[in-house]
Amino acid sequence: MITVSLCMIVKNEENVLARCLDSVADLADEIVIVDTGSTDATREIASRYTDRIYDFAWIDDFSAARNFAFSKASMDYIYSADADEVLDEANREAFRRLKETLLPEIDIVQMYYANQLAYGTIYNFDRELRPKLFRRLRTFQWTGQIHEQVRLEPVIYDSDIEILHMPENHHKDRDLAAFARMTAAGVRLDKRLHGIYAKELFISGEDKDFHAAGDFFRRSCQDTARGEDEIKEAACVAARAARLDGDAADFFKYAMKVIACGGCAEICCELGEYYLQKQDLDEAVVWFYNAAYETESILDIRRGGETALGRLADCYRMLGNPAQAEEYDRLAESSAKERTGQGDAVRRKSTEQTEEQGI
Repeated sequence: MITVSLCMIVKNEENVLARCLDSVADLADEIVIVDTGSTDATREIASRYTDRIYDFAWIDDFSAARNFAFSKASMDYIYSADADEVLDEANREAFRRLKETLLPEIDIVQMYYANQLAYGTIYNFDRELRPKLFRRLRTFQWTGQIHEQVRLEPVIYDSDIEILHMPENHHKDRDLAAFARMTAAGVRLDKRLHGIYAKELFISGEDKDFHAAGDFFRRSCQDTARGEDEIKEAACVAARAARLDGDAADFFKYAMKVIACGGCAEICCELGEYYLQKQDLDEAVVWFYNAAYETESILDIRRGGETALGRLADCYRMLGNPAQAEEYDRLAESSAKERTGQGDAVRRKSTEQTEEQGI
């Protein structure tokens, strides 16, 4: 059987830490908790479960804090957990079986991170595999009977274990402020962080956040080292920032970049908002319809669902068509329920509807 070090970084988690530790403490052979500056009862709660509590001066770097926590581990594997995670009884039992049966060549075990949409987090998905269990000391082996080479890629096992993410709130203000600081300091975000920044803006950002991000994403649009997907993300943010600034020339400049790359629901919604502000309701309908039925979302899944459908309802109300508005309200509500797993898919594009609307 393998041994496991539970490693956590925490700060002001008094409301959720015990819930988390109650669900995982007996699965761990040691518990390492790194506190990054708590001012509440977090340390006191942690001390009920372990005496391996360390201080780490916060330097605006989550990786540095997690690396410090990992450095204190001594077991075969390290389980990395956040304080707002919970394992229910079925998944606790699955974790126990995993400890008994894990093959020694496995370097990383992935587990399902679930329950995202129910708590208003910044994600478009409800469940995804994430690396959660890591071999502490990795061995290197030669492979191949001839022209042998050292295996460099880790051996990854996708488990069925499901971790419930149960946050009290999401951290969008903290995250967006951190992105703004990094980009203002001239940090070039890699592809992964570039996409996360754009997604956080569209999913939970406010007008002020788009204003703060505008310059960075405008520069990204000119960055020849960025791929098409990154340019598309950047142009969506830049277009929205320009619309909020009332700069029509820049708005259409960046909107057309997205259209030239195949379009997306986000930019169709932005065009719909532009024409809605201009009181050109017929043109707004065209773009919101395109967002709902003709394109896919790349940043915020709601833009191709309840957001676009809700705005179609608004347009038809203003056009004096309450029956059509009511239908789109119903579709918007159903789309939201479908997205959060509360209802069945009901949104359908039909030839009759398209012909009726003249689109």
